[in-house]
Amino acid sequence: MKNIKVPFTEEDIPQIDLEELENAASQLEEDLPNELPILPVRNTVLFPGIIMPITVGREKSLRLIKKAYRNESYIGVVSQKNLSEDEPQHSDLHSIGTLAKIVKKITMPDGNTTIIVQGKQRFELHEITQDEPFLIGKATYLTDVSLDEGSSKKSDIRKKEALIESIKEAAFKILQLSSDIPPEAQIALENIESPNFLINFLSANTNVEVNEKQKLLEIPKVMDRAVQLLKIMHREIQLLELKSDIKEKTNSDLDQQQKEYFLRQQIKTLQDEIGDENGKDVNRLYLKAEEKQWTDATKEFFLKEVERFSRMNPAAPDYSITLSYLEFMLDLPWEFTTEDNLDLQNAKKILDKEHYGLEKIKQRILEYLAVLKLKNSLDSPILCLYGPPGVGKTSLGKSIATALGRKYMRIALGGMHDESEIRGHRRTYIGAMPGKIMQNIKKAGTSNPVFVLDEIDKVSSDFRGDPSSALLEVLDPEQNDTFVDNYLETEYDLSKVLFIATANSLDTIQPALRDRMEIIEVSGYTIEEKIEIAKRHLIAKQRKSHGLQAKDVSFTVEALRFVVEGYTRESGVRNLERQIASICRSVAKSVAMEEKYQKKITPKEVERILGKPSFDKELFEENETVGVATGLAWTQFGGEILSIEASLSKGKGKITLSGRLGDVMKESVSAALSYLKANAEDWNIEHELFDQYDLHVHVPAGAVPKDGPSAGITMLTAMVSAYSRRRVKNQLAMTGEITLHGKVLPVGGIKEKILAAKRAGITEIVMSKRNQKDIEEIEEHYIKGLKFHFVERAGQVLNLALVKNKDKTARPLEIQEVSPSKKSSKETKKVRVIPTSPKGKSGSVGV
Repeated sequence: MKNIKVPFTEEDIPQIDLEELENAASQLEEDLPNELPILPVRNTVLFPGIIMPITVGREKSLRLIKKAYRNESYIGVVSQKNLSEDEPQHSDLHSIGTLAKIVKKITMPDGNTTIIVQGKQRFELHEITQDEPFLIGKATYLTDVSLDEGSSKKSDIRKKEALIESIKEAAFKILQLSSDIPPEAQIALENIESPNFLINFLSANTNVEVNEKQKLLEIPKVMDRAVQLLKIMHREIQLLELKSDIKEKTNSDLDQQQKEYFLRQQIKTLQDEIGDENGKDVNRLYLKAEEKQWTDATKEFFLKEVERFSRMNPAAPDYSITLSYLEFMLDLPWEFTTEDNLDLQNAKKILDKEHYGLEKIKQRILEYLAVLKLKNSLDSPILCLYGPPGVGKTSLGKSIATALGRKYMRIALGGMHDESEIRGHRRTYIGAMPGKIMQNIKKAGTSNPVFVLDEIDKVSSDFRGDPSSALLEVLDPEQNDTFVDNYLETEYDLSKVLFIATANSLDTIQPALRDRMEIIEVSGYTIEEKIEIAKRHLIAKQRKSHGLQAKDVSFTVEALRFVVEGYTRESGVRNLERQIASICRSVAKSVAMEEKYQKKITPKEVERILGKPSFDKELFEENETVGVATGLAWTQFGGEILSIEASLSKGKGKITLSGRLGDVMKESVSAALSYLKANAEDWNIEHELFDQYDLHVHVPAGAVPKDGPSAGITMLTAMVSAYSRRRVKNQLAMTGEITLHGKVLPVGGIKEKILAAKRAGITEIVMSKRNQKDIEEIEEHYIKGLKFHFVERAGQVLNLALVKNKDKTARPLEIQEVSPSKKSSKETKKVRVIPTSPKGKSGSVGV
């Protein structure tokens, strides 16, 4: 039972004695309005005849009481269902309320407005007819069935009298057990003569939740209300007796859980009395904690934090920080996981439907599902999809999530340079937040989502830490079951998460981090695969994006091939999708303007819409001059054709390099030139040429930095071609590094380089014999139409790459000889450098 203050003792509150209250409760008003201003209230219920203070803070409520107090009109006091709703509507209010009049309006020292209202009569709220400037609703007035009404039998009368006496005894018992209720309350109860007013008085002051008080108000018969009230009071007596027993340290049969529950209820009651929000927050946290699935250690840690939080002052700065932290712990899924869909046929169907090609990756995912199905448990591996942009690495993660029936989450790691983005901030810092890993786990609502770490190769570091090092624990299957976020401060199991990282390059990934992941290479697409992807996915997607239907536009296979070959030069399909979008935009304009247009897109229509092709295939097919060789290069965007030019001019043997070459490529030039000078006689090249002609090696596209250990044999071929005046064969490209002794070394990125060569129309490729195993692992349709030459020595490369005869159109080289008798005078004669067939054999294989 709450502290009973009757009559009110404040100087600015009118003095109303119990007799006046009883008379007011027994008087029923006449000519009541059909529509009432509605005052929504929280945490309280007004009963007929009861006078009580209400603090008003909402703008609508302030406007309502101002007008009602000035006009001395009635208001309807209705309790809210949802206490957190600031703008309640009809659905947020209980249907039964109490008609009331404002006795007094008081402005408190803190600026708040408090009104003293007296309940008159119950009513039923049917609808809200007006929202502004305050709520107005239609009401039907209800009359309580008084205890005086009903049967006049002596047995019924005795029953009513016994009920009232029981209620009074229960009230006096509560007063005796409650040391915080003043003795004046007992005098007030003794002076109440009206049974109806007594029941309403005790109902308003009993210590129960608002919903339970509302149920009492909704009971039409005072007799039934009295019976329910007596049950509530008996329950409160039991709790007070338990409290008395605990204080006296007597033996109790209650177990630990019941004691804890009682203590929490006691704390809650006390805090409700003083209007403290701390108790509500603590009880809410305890209730939510009982529903969580977590380990005993985590539960113990959480309860200790709540216990510390319960002792905090709500005005303290750390109060809201600690509350946010505890709510974050409750929002994490902990031991909750979604059930995996282990239908392998369905998974294969989904992967095939959403991604064309990528057979190796699909096979790996099906293997993972197969083991999971047979074993019923499997520590999730850490997969890293490595390949050029636009080949479907990120979207593949979403397909895996769909196939498994798991939640899909993604983090973009590109440019991340703060370690706290992964591990979170310590709670001692202002604005502390958990790391992105834990934030997304909370957002997923499950502990086993598919988690894509996008662009892991683009993580940077600065004075705020190294995110790559922070990822070492996250991506280690042996450690991530005890991952500790700095903000969370307790262990969280990440072993059930299926992490999938994506990267364009492995070189920038920290070696220790790369060692923790299973690298799966995602190569670029062939022309045929791009056409199929466009037919299956891209065209339909762009039609939908531009508001078109299938009848509005269609593409022929020839048109798609024309777009792929003439307007794109990439490993992925992003640029292809942009070109298709451009065509769809042109069609959309014609449809919107009701113009005539060609619905079937042909190569001619493609050229009309997109303009002339951006790439000329012939540029990569013919070497028309000496000193030009075609190499194959790998970039993070896929394979590319690399043209290397060598030119000679009269001088003193100076070497010039251009094209923004990196240190590795500069060393390749030096090694190739040293090998050439050491073996010049094998190619019928005079040594004087190296001293009397300057060599300029250039790689076009000078604005683009170039580096990497794969251009050695291409550099050598271009130099030999320049010195020997023999052109390099058309439609031939090469890749491989060279040593000073002419040994050809293997290189990486073979598949991307082969795709680039095939896109450019290359038919023959020269590479190290040790790269033959890489070719054998590539699917046959990728290398169809290509002829491979596997070599071990530089002589074999030159024998394969150079034509047998010198180029008649090339200007012959001259050697200036010094006369022995006249050192100061020089005689010049023209010397033709006639190349001979070099020594060495080559092996080739055609596919």
